[in-house]
Amino acid sequence: MIKLGKKIVKLRIPILILSILLLVPAGLGYLNTRINYDILSYLPGNIETMEGQEILLEEFGTGAFSVAVIRNMEEKEIVKLEEKISQVDHVKDILWYGSLADIRIPMEFLPKDLRKALQNAETGSQLMIITFDTSMSSDETLGAIEEIRGMTKQQCLLSGMSAVVSDIKKICNSEAVMYVILAAGLSALVLAVTMDSFLIPVIFLLSIGMAIVYNLGTNRIAGEISFITQALAAVLQLAVTMDYSIFLWHSYQENQERYPGEKKRAMAHAISQTISSVVGSSITTIAGFLAMCFMTFTLGKDLGIVMAKGVVFGVIGCVTILPSMILALDPWIEKTRHRPLIPNLGKIGDFVTKFYPVFIVLFLLLIGPAFYGQSHNQVYYDLVGTLPKNLESVMAGDVLEADFEMGATHIVLADSKLDPKAARRMEEELKEVEGMKLVLGMDSITGPLVPEEMVPNTLKEKLNNGTYQMIYLMSEYKTGSDEVNAQCDAIREIIKEYDITAMLIGEAPCTEDLITITDQDFKTVSVVSILLIFVIIAVVLKSLSLPVVLVAVIEFAIFINMGVPHYTGTVLPFIASIVIGTIQLGATVDYAILMTNKYKRQRSRGAGKREAVSEALNSSLQSVFVSALSFFAATFGVGMYSSIDMISSLCTLLARGAAVSLVVVVLILPAMFMLFDRVILATSIGFGPEKNLEKETFQSRRKRYEVQ
Repeated sequence: MIKLGKKIVKLRIPILILSILLLVPAGLGYLNTRINYDILSYLPGNIETMEGQEILLEEFGTGAFSVAVIRNMEEKEIVKLEEKISQVDHVKDILWYGSLADIRIPMEFLPKDLRKALQNAETGSQLMIITFDTSMSSDETLGAIEEIRGMTKQQCLLSGMSAVVSDIKKICNSEAVMYVILAAGLSALVLAVTMDSFLIPVIFLLSIGMAIVYNLGTNRIAGEISFITQALAAVLQLAVTMDYSIFLWHSYQENQERYPGEKKRAMAHAISQTISSVVGSSITTIAGFLAMCFMTFTLGKDLGIVMAKGVVFGVIGCVTILPSMILALDPWIEKTRHRPLIPNLGKIGDFVTKFYPVFIVLFLLLIGPAFYGQSHNQVYYDLVGTLPKNLESVMAGDVLEADFEMGATHIVLADSKLDPKAARRMEEELKEVEGMKLVLGMDSITGPLVPEEMVPNTLKEKLNNGTYQMIYLMSEYKTGSDEVNAQCDAIREIIKEYDITAMLIGEAPCTEDLITITDQDFKTVSVVSILLIFVIIAVVLKSLSLPVVLVAVIEFAIFINMGVPHYTGTVLPFIASIVIGTIQLGATVDYAILMTNKYKRQRSRGAGKREAVSEALNSSLQSVFVSALSFFAATFGVGMYSSIDMISSLCTLLARGAAVSLVVVVLILPAMFMLFDRVILATSIGFGPEKNLEKETFQSRRKRYEVQ
């Protein structure tokens, strides 16, 4: 490794030039990567709800729909509005009272429940179902949504997933830059206070910033990434890989003391030592992220691959771009030197090793409640309820609920050759399902008073294409609620009795699938990530016992972090348990491996148990403290700022996780080393005392500690 370090130092200027040039293609790749704002699109394509969406698009040319609430408009004005909306690109069909009977049939001739569902006599509000010939979150659909909104101001409010996705897109586009500014600014502030140069934080951020651009630019290969990945990738990469830069800097300073006046030599050794210590921890972090690829809900794969790439780019940048920058800017670094403003934490090792039984007892007392709390959290799946109330899609949902007592909208696809009498009976049974507000199919529209020949052909084509017939179901319940999930189950039971091939699709059925799938995914990712990291730690540290100790301590930190919401009554986004556990595990393992390597080094040199643990903690504390504090600052600021609760909650959990991990690694991990020292020595390679000149010094120290 020392040869590689010397090579990097020698080629520092070409490295800097190349790294700057690579920003151009990476930046172009970033700008041309599509962002997917629809979480439900990451459900596996082989489930019935997703297959139904494809059939709806292929057979009816309908990929998305939106329920519009029209207020304070006369029917003549609505007719004109319908004409204008129908001219919007990718708008396929429009269903409302006027289109149902072509304004030729008096409202009183339509079924009573249909009239009541379509129009609120007290408020004058009417419903209009707008369908699109493109998918729910396609750029074309989102563009059509915005064009329709521009026509009517607040008189026509659009609800539905496409409208929600459009609003999320606007929020993300307006806030994404601020996420990076807050994360970088607060992280730089922490580094400026805790480190010994005001310029070093800037150099760190420039180096990591380049790695972030490379990572985001290479996402172009995949074609698109999710808005959650887009929003979190830069912040998380900054937070997760910052400790690599800190380790390099501290190693560089230590080597300057070994080689006074030889900064290039000191940097070469610092690079060599950083590669040796960082590769092991980075591999475990990468493995944790790649474990998310085992999710059937492919949002995990999306985020996992991007973050794994980010760690790889972060490590490469840390040992190439960063040392090149430090050496190139050395004169300015020296001019901005200052005394670190954090107190000397050098004595904490003696304190922890002296009172380690207390921390073991604390571990045993807290692990039970922490595990119970994290396994009994409440989670939500409905994005709309957590968005700002002033968004148009949220306002539309509120009006829809207030004026029409409607929540979710479902669609049933059934065989068009289904016997008319059976179809009518099926629709009658669907009307009796608890919480069902409206059943809008061909039989329910015509009813007994309307002859079929009076129904416009265009309407018939909208609901029956000769292969499938389509039935709209309006529910009183909100998407993601227990009530609507039970309703979906009841609907499926009914339609399968009449047509085994019938399908229930829509946002609520998809969300029900999401609940089932992510619950299993969480268990899968937890097991896979723990197994991968267990094996990697065992190989890297050459030990059978250390993986058990480290994983137990890290999982304890995760349990505490994820257990807090249960006891505070906080409802978490459904993705939190998977994402937070993986990211916190990846970040914490860096701290744990750093301290473990120092403990191993001291033990191999002949140091006694207490001295080795104390020295390992004292020598790694500053790096761990600065890294964790930087992680906390980067994620806490975004958590406080973001108006999208899913992003805000994830960042708040990550910030608390950084603080919890710091405390656990500083107090619990050394206590575990003290408790299991004999077991670790007996089951690990490289912990035995080496025959060297330092042995006698450590032997004398060992006697002193044994006397104590």
